Amino acid sequence: MSHSPVGPPSGAPYPYPAPAGPPATTAVLRSPLGLATALTVLLSLVIVADVVDIAAQAGRYALMGTAVADELATVDQSALTRSDVFVGVTVALQLLTMIGTIVVFLVWFHRVRCNGEVFSPNGFEKSRGWAIGGWFIPIAWYWIPSRIARETWVASSQTTQDGRLRPADSGPVAFWWAAWVAGQLLDQLSVFVTKENSQYADDLRDAAGMTIAVDGLDILAAVLAVLFVRKLTAMQHRKAMEGPVALF
Repeated sequence: MSHSPVGPPSGAPYPYPAPAGPPATTAVLRSPLGLATALTVLLSLVIVADVVDIAAQAGRYALMGTAVADELATVDQSALTRSDVFVGVTVALQLLTMIGTIVVFLVWFHRVRCNGEVFSPNGFEKSRGWAIGGWFIPIAWYWIPSRIARETWVASSQTTQDGRLRPADSGPVAFWWAAWVAGQLLDQLSVFVTKENSQYADDLRDAAGMTIAVDGLDILAAVLAVLFVRKLTAMQHRKAMEGPVALF
């Protein structure tokens, strides 16, 4: 009976053959399995935090909607206080999960980029440091990481028996990136069009509505990120354990 290959401990080097020819890179092939698992858990917590925030913002939206509908309506101050506390807690929860996810994602992203360079030393336009640095350059962060992700995806694909590249369906990369960019743009738009310090009920209601929309896109991006992370990690693990040539 055949058994599925078991990979090395998380972070340990894979038994992958060195590229032929003179050494063109000092990149080391290391397992991304542990990081991918941690990232899946953190992204799941991001989704939970966003769902809780949607509930908090929906409560504020309803509260402010009542005040807007009837200018003479008196908003229950205790309800308003509870709403403020609920929103504050959810914002703190989102911040904590976001920071943890960003840190682990950057480590994972850099690792799979380095692995990709071992698989395909000449398959990348930029050096491996851009896998982290590209996320911190204003405006350019909308395309540099995406390019690195696509190049890593191709490098992690196996080849056919006759040597032709057999890249896996790149849908997980494209869909995740589109959702992430859309969420970032909507978040910036919400900051621009809403008045955070306004005391008017209609402004507070509109701000809550925009936040709900941003949270919804963030959930979609997180779900697609999990699919992208797990698929790319599986591709690299398989190529490292079975070799660069597809067995089917």
